[in-house]
Amino acid sequence: MKIAKPLAALIESFHKLPGIGPKTAQRLTYYLLHVPQSELASFAEALENLKKDTVLCSICKNVSEEDPCPICSDKARDPSMILVFEQPLDILAFEKTSKFKGLYHVLHGSISPLENIGPDELYIEELISRVKTHSAEASRVKEIIIATNPTMEGEATAMYLLKKLKGKSPKLTVTRLGMGVPTGADLEYADETTLIQAIYGRREL
Repeated sequence: MKIAKPLAALIESFHKLPGIGPKTAQRLTYYLLHVPQSELASFAEALENLKKDTVLCSICKNVSEEDPCPICSDKARDPSMILVFEQPLDILAFEKTSKFKGLYHVLHGSISPLENIGPDELYIEELISRVKTHSAEASRVKEIIIATNPTMEGEATAMYLLKKLKGKSPKLTVTRLGMGVPTGADLEYADETTLIQAIYGRREL
């Protein structure tokens, strides 16, 4: 049976999203057929404003409505510690714990030769610049905590960061999240207790 063009177009759009298979794309599309037009309009407006009303923080590369983002602008945060993530979602997970009071940096991915993602496609040089430019004792970065996911790509990225960061700043310590995060897991799915254990159990590289 031939599907109506508007339905087919939306099914195809949903199918392009990560984790959405063809069956799920079809179910979502047919579900939206029964949603009131006013809700559909709100949904469409939210999609339209998703990139239009957000920016990447010029300091940490987190997604925000303002630049610098509220975390980088918060004078109560500890500027001597930077926790490095692959994705902005990981920040949300750690902020829920209320245990980390330092700053963040988002790479927006990990090194993956199979997907043609190299260091130049990530916000690595921006992290190096943050370490090098803050030389005054009051603002000096003293610890970089690498919190890339414990996957093959995440580990490769961590090793690359270690190599790039060594010798960039006096008294700089580079650590890796410790026990608690299982190998192959994504940080965004970890519970708060696991993340707290990972912070306190971090090890120097």
